[in-house]
Amino acid sequence: MSRVRIATRSSDLALVQSRRIAALIEEKLGVATELLPMKTTGDLLEGPLTQVGGKGLFVKEIEAALLDGRADLAVHSAKDLPASIPDGLALVAFPARADPRDALLARERGSTLRALPEGARVGTGSLRRAVQLRALRADFEIVPLRGNVPTRVRKLDEDALDAVVLACAGLERLGLAERIDERLATDVMLPAVSQGILAVEGRRDDVLARDVAVLTDSDAAVQVAAERAVLVRLDADCNVPLAALAEPRGELLRLRTMLADPNDGRTLHAEGEAPPSEAAVLGLRVAEELLAAGGAALLERLRSEVAV
Repeated sequence: MSRVRIATRSSDLALVQSRRIAALIEEKLGVATELLPMKTTGDLLEGPLTQVGGKGLFVKEIEAALLDGRADLAVHSAKDLPASIPDGLALVAFPARADPRDALLARERGSTLRALPEGARVGTGSLRRAVQLRALRADFEIVPLRGNVPTRVRKLDEDALDAVVLACAGLERLGLAERIDERLATDVMLPAVSQGILAVEGRRDDVLARDVAVLTDSDAAVQVAAERAVLVRLDADCNVPLAALAEPRGELLRLRTMLADPNDGRTLHAEGEAPPSEAAVLGLRVAEELLAAGGAALLERLRSEVAV
C-alpha cells in the first residue's frame, strides 16, 4: 500500500487527533498517509443529540467510507463511538490515553466548581455532566451547548455563562490547557466511557488493521475493554447518562460506573476489580450489577420515552 487514507471528522479537534495518528502510522509503519475530512450528520444537525439521533450520527458517514473502500482507516474520539460497530469493521488500535477527567472553564478565571456563584449558569452538551453537576449543586442552571470546542469556549462570553464543562483531553490536544480553571476529580465528575482515548477503526480482515495494532498502548486497551463492555451490555446512547472509568490499582484494574435517571437525577453506582487480562469480563460483571440495582427498569423506560 503506497498511502493510507484516514477518514476523520472535519472539526479542528478531529483533525488534530487524526494528524497525530497519521504521524504515528508514518513513523511505525513507514507508509505515507492522507486525511479524508468529512462532515457527519451529527456535525450538521442542530439540537440535543438525544433528540436528533445520538452518538452514531458522528460516525455513520465515516464508517460508510471504510466499508465502501474510500478510506482505509478512521480515527475517532472513543467516547463518541456507539455501542455497536458495523459488521466487517473493528476497533484496531488505541494509543495512550490522555487525561480522562472533565475540565471546568470559568468566566471568572481561577474559579472552582464549588466556588461558582449561587444560580450559576453552566454550559454542557452532556446529560452525564448535567446530572452530576445538579447532584453537586442543585442551584445550577444547566445551559445546553452544541458546537466544536472553540465554539463552546466562546459561549462563556457570548451566552453570559459562568462556566462550561469540557473534556481535558480535547482542550490539551487543541493547545488550550491553560484555559482550564479546574480539572474535576473523578469522584465529583465521573468521565464518559473511554474519554481521553483515541480509537482507530478499520476493516476487520485487512492486513492493515492487523499492522496498525502496533500503535496500541496496553493500558489504554484494557481500559477501553472494560469501559466499552459496560456500554455494550447496557446498549446505552446519548439519552442515557452513563459514566465509566477503569484505572490501574496495583496489579488490578478498578472499574467505577454510574448510570443516572436524567429526569429526577437519581444515580446508580457499581464498581469492581479484576486482573487486566479480565477487563471485558469485569465490565460485563459491573454492568450486570447496574442492571440488577434498577438499571434494567430505568433503561427500559428511557428507551420507551425516545420511541414515543
